This record gives sequence, C-alpha cells and structure tokens, in this order.
Amino acid sequence: MVSATYDTLILSDVHLGSEMSRAQDALDVLQSHSYRRLVLLGDIFSDLNFRRLTSDHWKFLTYIRKLSNPKRHVAVVWVEGNHDHGLANLMSHLVGVPVYQRYVWEYEGKRHLAVHGHQFDRFVSKNLLISRVGEQLFYRIQKLDSNTKCFSRFLDRANTRWLRLSDKVATGAIHYARTGRCERVFCGHTHAALSLVRDGVEYYNSGSWVDARATFLTINQHGVEIQHYACGTHDRHPSEERGPVPAEAPDLFEQAGLPAFTGYQSLRC
Repeated sequence: MVSATYDTLILSDVHLGSEMSRAQDALDVLQSHSYRRLVLLGDIFSDLNFRRLTSDHWKFLTYIRKLSNPKRHVAVVWVEGNHDHGLANLMSHLVGVPVYQRYVWEYEGKRHLAVHGHQFDRFVSKNLLISRVGEQLFYRIQKLDSNTKCFSRFLDRANTRWLRLSDKVATGAIHYARTGRCERVFCGHTHAALSLVRDGVEYYNSGSWVDARATFLTINQHGVEIQHYACGTHDRHPSEERGPVPAEAPDLFEQAGLPAFTGYQSLRC
C-alpha cells in the first residue's frame, strides 16, 4: 500500500554486506512510499567485498536499478559515503544512478544540501588506516554476535557517543551549508537520527539501517520529518535542539577536500 506522496525520501547507512544490515526493511520503505526523489545518503555498502552480500542485499540493489528507469519518474541519486568510496563508477553502471560528493536541490523556495557527513569527522579523515582496521574488527564481532546482534548494535551506538560524532558532524555540516547559502542540510554517517536548527540552518541526520530502530527522512510541503521504521510502522521522531555554533567554527570542509564557493551546486564524483 502506497502512502502519501513526498517530494524527497532520504535514507543512509544501509551497510549492505554487514551482518547488521536491515536491507529488507529498507526495501519495504522504498516500496511502500511514493516519492519524486530518492537520495541514498552514503554508506549504502559496508565495504567493497561483494561476497558478503546476501539475497536481501541484492534485492535492495535490484529495486534501486528499477527505480532509476525513466518510466518510474523518480530521480534517484547516490551521495558517496566513506564506506562507498571508490564505487562511483561501478554504481553508476550497476544500478544506473549518478553518484555525488554533494547533492543540491531546491524545493519550496529553499536550497537543500545532502552530504554524507564523514567529511566533518576528523578521526576518520585523519586516521584512515586505523578506521579500516577497526571496521574489519567490528565485522568479526558481528560474525560472532548473536542473531539479534544486540552487542554489535550497542558498540555502534557507544562509538557514536564516545567520539561525539553527532555534534561534530552537525557543527561542520551547518557551517558548510551556510557558506553555500543552503537553508537545509542532510547527513548520515553518525547512525543517530537528529533534527536541530542553528544559525538559520535546519540540520537533519537520517540515522541508519543497522540499528534495532531504523530511521529515514521524508520531505514534503509540510517540512522534513524523521520517520522510524519498526515492523511496518512509521512514527515521527522528536526533534532535538542544541546550543549555537561557535563563531570560530573551523572550515572543516576545506580540510576534507570539499570545494567551498558561494552558492553550491551538485558535485559529481
């Protein structure tokens, strides 16, 4: 059954190939909603090892391929995440969608910016080797964990809190959006759904599809909502407010290699 039409549906961090990936549930969301634009906001894959993909993971990719057919009248875009890095050309051919470092569009008179968010995570950007080793170790833990993956999901949430990723990514993304005159900015990466407003910029994090309660974003004329998926139900997630961004917030995007110029345009990989 198809629900109300949205202008845009955004989901991220499906981590296909991971033991914790809820690919079938993510597919259910895509099939049960009507939308004009789908933004896959990074880390759709866990890594480059396609041998780890299950049948549910391939079904998800197959549906993305179907959605990209012009006859479906859905604009499908893929925003590159740190786990997707290096897959741009392959994804363009495999599922027939363009891949961007950042994606910009206008709706209801507002400029919207989508960027995965790892660019504002200094630990990942400065410790690539350590991050890769950590990812492999975490995969081993997932393999040894119970069927419910409770311990793995606990570690995933603890990692976000320990590194204070939510605040760091939000701060960098809002500062980046302001320089590009964007009123709304969307990120993933932290695996923690979040909504806040700072310095006139609306920030939203789409959460992930590896947690027990997966989340995604919807946009229509009424605004942006963080939706929870749980056994076929979709509940609105309460927004959160944080303190103001410091005036001396660093230009993290320059360190991350994201070009800075007034009035962003979409940037293809």
